[in-house]
Amino acid sequence: MRVAFFNNKGGVGKTTLVYHIAHMLVDHGHRVLLLDLDPQSNLTAMCVEEERLEELWPSDEEHSQTILGSIRPILRGIGDITTPHVEELRDGLGLVPGDLGLSTFEDKLSDAWPRALDRREDAFRVLTAPHRLASLAASSQSADITLLDVGPSLGAINRAALLAADFVVTPLAPDLYSMQGLRHLGPTLIDWRKGWSDRVQRNPDSELDLPGGRMEPLGYVVMQAGMRLSRPIKAYERWVERMPREYRRAMLREEPSAGDGHPPHLTTAGDPFCLGIMRHYQSLMPLAQDARKPMFHLRPADGALGAHMDAVRRCREDFGLLSRSILSRIEHTKANVSVEV
Repeated sequence: MRVAFFNNKGGVGKTTLVYHIAHMLVDHGHRVLLLDLDPQSNLTAMCVEEERLEELWPSDEEHSQTILGSIRPILRGIGDITTPHVEELRDGLGLVPGDLGLSTFEDKLSDAWPRALDRREDAFRVLTAPHRLASLAASSQSADITLLDVGPSLGAINRAALLAADFVVTPLAPDLYSMQGLRHLGPTLIDWRKGWSDRVQRNPDSELDLPGGRMEPLGYVVMQAGMRLSRPIKAYERWVERMPREYRRAMLREEPSAGDGHPPHLTTAGDPFCLGIMRHYQSLMPLAQDARKPMFHLRPADGALGAHMDAVRRCREDFGLLSRSILSRIEHTKANVSVEV
């Protein structure tokens, strides 16, 4: 099972969200794989010590232990993907490290998309590379959940990454920029899903492992919900109130109305697609970064004293609820929801 976290508006805290959900899922007994498909590689930098990063990203161009190393034969036109290296972060949690050089894959993927319509086998191998890498890595780790972190764009890399995803979670900040990103994201996912469906029928290699291209919208997470002195509370509330309707309109192609079971004034509290509302936890982040652990794992020895420990407990409760909400929504979606193409 693969879940991508994606909003083409950056700066909403997506990578921090992925990191903490992964650790919470492991705390609850799941085996989790993280796949860093963002060329900025922020998730890898969050997970790995700087000394280890220097080993993963040496001065030469090979970078054999990153995702770039696994796709390099395709980039060079001399072969197929190689088995990816998985960095063990803790028992039950592994990471396929990202690489800033992954951006060089963009042109190759862009070129392969139209050529797949001409039944070109090499084009299908290029487009399915993220899916097949995820399968190999998850199998090697016996992972039951794979979380995909992708960059904030609607480019070819993210299209290939999202094709490999079963479900899509959309982090949203309560502002105009996030809403605008959502309005572009929904129609784009629909186009990608339909485009992949057209291409699958033309695949010339029946033995090639193809992604399903489901990309089913799972729901949204309201990010950065803390009140800031520089921001009027009414402005914050106005954007949060619009999220249920905007999400349905953009991602599900629905127009909520009082007669279809989705009241036009539905709130996040009553919206099944609202997976959670996350706080800032600004005081905990520096401590967590120094300790190289999730915020809800902080201890007094890490500097989490007094009020900080109260925040740690709230953080653990919030991410526990969010992770359970995501798993519950997945089960509900698998049983009851089919996305129209």
